[in-house]
Amino acid sequence: MDRYSADVLGPGWQQRGKPTSRDVALERDLVLEDPSSGFVGAVVGWENGIVLLEDRKGKRRGFPVGPGFWLDGQPVSVRIPARQGAARSTTTASGSRTSSAPTPAKVALPSRIFVEGRHDAELVEKIWGDDLRHVGVVVEYLGGIDDLPGIVADFRPETGRRLGVLVDHLVAGSKESRIAAQVARSGFGDHVFITGHDYIDIWQAIRPGVLGIKAWPSVPMDEDFKKGTLKRLQLPHADQADIARAWQAMLARVKSWRDLDGRLVTEVEKLIDFVTADHLDTLEP
Repeated sequence: MDRYSADVLGPGWQQRGKPTSRDVALERDLVLEDPSSGFVGAVVGWENGIVLLEDRKGKRRGFPVGPGFWLDGQPVSVRIPARQGAARSTTTASGSRTSSAPTPAKVALPSRIFVEGRHDAELVEKIWGDDLRHVGVVVEYLGGIDDLPGIVADFRPETGRRLGVLVDHLVAGSKESRIAAQVARSGFGDHVFITGHDYIDIWQAIRPGVLGIKAWPSVPMDEDFKKGTLKRLQLPHADQADIARAWQAMLARVKSWRDLDGRLVTEVEKLIDFVTADHLDTLEP
């Protein structure tokens, strides 16, 4: 046997014995590792040649699509998947599973969910709209919390006609908490559920990193929150048109429940469960 006939330094000697990288199409929740930084995260999206990964702590980082990743201990080159025509996502923006069969239109339930403002309603619609249409629940906005006692009295909640309300800045000692307590004493008992969050405005329910900022700026209580926020972010803030444009830009960045503070997600899910509790026998499993 000639042990020295092969040229050990011939072309390709550097790759001998190393694992071969394979080609993998990107998909949501695929867990990848960037070995150069040690960052490990699940795929939450991709755009313009960048794949966005999210780790267990909710931290996100973007990386160029292509080679250089590890998957299940093996090197891979990730690529953007080919378009699938009419293929549908298996989950809604809220994380609920969807059915491949068409869903027939439903008559709206008598029960309702009220939210405090237009921006609240638009955010709820974007994330939970599919779920709400599936169960037949309509979301309406109040335009402010001050008129809530009268609205509840006019609605006259009862069995099968429940009312859920999502309130901004629902913290101890606030005007919102006092109005909520007033409604709780109004005699409608178990047919009204008021919950909320401690943000001054629903804008703050969007995770700062989704918008490319480290944290939401602090705005004094005597200053308009939205204008004050835009001012501190060095964005146009002169009038309502500036606010509307900024909000639409923020809303466009929100793709799923992962982009929101978990506290808001929990409270909205509670509201949906509450207003559908009397109708479970009519809803599909």
